[in-house]
Amino acid sequence: MRKFCHRAKKEAGLSPGTLISSQSHSERAPQLKLFQYDAEHYDEKDLVEITEAASIKDQSGVSWLSLDCVQHGDLIEKIGNYFDIHPLVLEDIQTTSQRPKMEAYDHYIYVVCNMLAYDNDNKCTFGRQLSIILTSNCVISLEENTSGSFDILRKRLRNNDSLLRKKKADYLAYRLIDTVVDHYFAILEIVGAEIEDLEEQLINEPTKEMLHAIHRLKRELLYIRKLVWPMRDVISEFRREENTLIADATNIYLRDVHDHIVQVMDTVGNFREMVSAMLDIYLSLVSNKMNEVMKVLTIMASIFIPLTFLAGLYGMNFKYMPELDWPWGYPMVWVLSVVIAVAMLLFFKAKRWL
Repeated sequence: MRKFCHRAKKEAGLSPGTLISSQSHSERAPQLKLFQYDAEHYDEKDLVEITEAASIKDQSGVSWLSLDCVQHGDLIEKIGNYFDIHPLVLEDIQTTSQRPKMEAYDHYIYVVCNMLAYDNDNKCTFGRQLSIILTSNCVISLEENTSGSFDILRKRLRNNDSLLRKKKADYLAYRLIDTVVDHYFAILEIVGAEIEDLEEQLINEPTKEMLHAIHRLKRELLYIRKLVWPMRDVISEFRREENTLIADATNIYLRDVHDHIVQVMDTVGNFREMVSAMLDIYLSLVSNKMNEVMKVLTIMASIFIPLTFLAGLYGMNFKYMPELDWPWGYPMVWVLSVVIAVAMLLFFKAKRWL
């Protein structure tokens, strides 16, 4: 349950907007990439310092600055100084436990999204924060760590006929958000397949391992809902924002993303109901199985009650018992016991208790 309350460690008492550099990530250099394009031209290059991209502000086309590691506070601060980004925004970028949100400033829009990924080894879903800063001619994407989710967008940018090359920066920001939402469907497809498999196994033979799997799925869906639910408000605010950075034509695409988010939430809700129903089915099957066991034991006990009575009766140590001296006494007790047992079985069967 740690991921439900996880928050990046930060020393208490620091001034607002203070950035830190994580020692655990200091050995790996961050990947800072710059993509600059328009309808006729395209260029991409790796950067070491933001000062190497001095032409971003003056370029007539669109620039996409991509950073895959936000633990390096010095680099985040340099990017903030270059684009005149508020220190509190920089702090939110580095504090990778933000709720998805959209904040509009004078010359840029700041958006926080949650990206989802699935760990096949541990069979769990985990989230990564994505921060997007939209300016008039530039989009800055800052990922919590490397994901490779936007490789398909980079591939399309290299295509001269791609629609991305003909649109402005707001369309690129939309495509980044749309890619994040598309990954939600991929994760839900994996979870849905797991639910179907578990449901089929549950009907055949419920086990304690299935109970653990059901509880794990309930936690997974709760975690997914926690990350995805605020995205609907983010897209709604994005659409309602009256800002020159967002063209009217882009609002149509944002409406489509909003519809996808609603669809994702409906799917998550359906999955949660299915998992809850699976838990009820498991409890019912276990209860029915226990009832069957108790029924068998009760029938056996009921059969042996009269037999126990006979055994107790003829086990008494009285001297004058006529059957003790009768040569057929012992066989008759066996015959009587078998007749009583068979009669009770036939009675139970007639009552459909067997």
